[in-house]
Amino acid sequence: MSWWWAGAIGAARKKLEEDEGPPKFQSVAVIIGVTGIVGNSLAEILPLSDTPGGPWKVYGVARRARPPWNADHPIEYIQCNISELDETLTKLSPLSDVTHIFYVAWTDRKSESENCEANGSMLKNVLTAVIPNAPNLQHICLQTGLKHYLGPFEMFGKIKPHEPPFHEDLPRLEYPNFYYTQEDILFQEVEKKEGLSWSIHRPGNIFGFSPFAMMNLVGTLCVYAAICKHEGLRLRFPGNRIAWEEYSSGSDADLIAEHQIWAAVDPYAKNEAFNVSNGDVFKWKHLWKILGEQFGVEIGEGGFDGEGFSLVEMMKEKGGVWEEIVKENELCETKLDEVGTWWFADTVLNVSESFLDSMNKSKEHGFLGFRNSKNSLCYWIDKMKEYKIIP
Repeated sequence: MSWWWAGAIGAARKKLEEDEGPPKFQSVAVIIGVTGIVGNSLAEILPLSDTPGGPWKVYGVARRARPPWNADHPIEYIQCNISELDETLTKLSPLSDVTHIFYVAWTDRKSESENCEANGSMLKNVLTAVIPNAPNLQHICLQTGLKHYLGPFEMFGKIKPHEPPFHEDLPRLEYPNFYYTQEDILFQEVEKKEGLSWSIHRPGNIFGFSPFAMMNLVGTLCVYAAICKHEGLRLRFPGNRIAWEEYSSGSDADLIAEHQIWAAVDPYAKNEAFNVSNGDVFKWKHLWKILGEQFGVEIGEGGFDGEGFSLVEMMKEKGGVWEEIVKENELCETKLDEVGTWWFADTVLNVSESFLDSMNKSKEHGFLGFRNSKNSLCYWIDKMKEYKIIP
C-alpha cells in the first residue's frame, strides 16, 4: 500500500468503523527507544487512523519512566532496561501479538569497542525476547546513521571516510563501528524465522523533539539560544567556517518515522538499507538567522566571528542558569545535561568537509517523502515550545 494513498484509505476505514464498530488491529508495533527523537515521532504517527499498515496497536519501550511530553500518545508504555537480558525477557517476551519491531535505541560508551558490545547486546536482547515469542512477526526496522560511511566519533579526523555523496552500496570502513555490529546481529537473528524481513535506515543530523535524545542538535541549539537570551549574550556560531559556509543536510524525525513505516509495509522495500534525509541542502549561516529570530536574540555580524568555540566548555557552569530559565518560564522540569548534548553539537558544527548523502535509492524503491529543512527547524522549535521544554 502506497503512503500517498493513505488519506483516501483512512477515510474509507473511518466510515467502516462508524458502520461496523472499531476494527481489529491489522498491525502491532513495538518501538524500542520510544522516548528518543525518532521513537517519539513513531509513537505519534503509528496510531493515526490513516497510517499505512494500520490500524496499529503500539507498544513503546524505554529505560526511563514515561515522561509527561510523551503521555498523550495512545501507546502501551513499557519501562524496560534492554541492556539487562533477564528484564528484557520478562517484559518483552509476553508481547506475542507483535508484527513489527522499530528499533531506534542506542547507548554511548567511552570507546567504539565498548559501543559495539553495549549496543550489540541491547539489540540481541530485544530480538531474543521477541522473535521466538511473536509468531506473526513480519518485519524489523533498525535505525543506524551516516556514521556508517564516516566511522565512529572517536575516529573523526583520524581516518578517511567515504567520499560524498554517500550511497548505500559503499563498503564498510575497516574500523570498528557499532552500526556494523548491529547489522550483523540483525542478519543472524532474522535467519532464524522464515519470512521475517528487515530494513536499515541511515539518517544524518536529526531535526526532532525529545529532551531525552542523546544526539538532539536542534534541541541543543535551542537551549544555547535560550541561555544567550537570558544572559543578554549574542548568539555566536560555535562551529568552524566549513560548517558555516558549506552545504549540510538534515533528517526530519517525522520523515524518518514515515520512511520506516513505508519500509515496514511496502514489499519493494524489504531487506534493504536506505539513507533517509530531507532531500534538500542548507547552510548553517542561513539557519542561524532563523534560530536567532525564534528566540529574539541578536546574532551580530552574521553570527560567525571567523573561529568557533566549545559549547562543552561554555556550558560547564550553566546548570544553574538553566534552572532559573525553567523556573521563570514554568517549563517542564529538566536538567541542562538532559536537554543539551554539547559534545554532539561541537562535533557536528566542526566538520572537516561537507558530508551529504543520496536519497536516490529510496526514491527508486518508491519513497517520495521530503522536508524543507528550514521549515523543519521552525516546526521542531515550535513543538518544543508547545511542550514547555524551551521558553
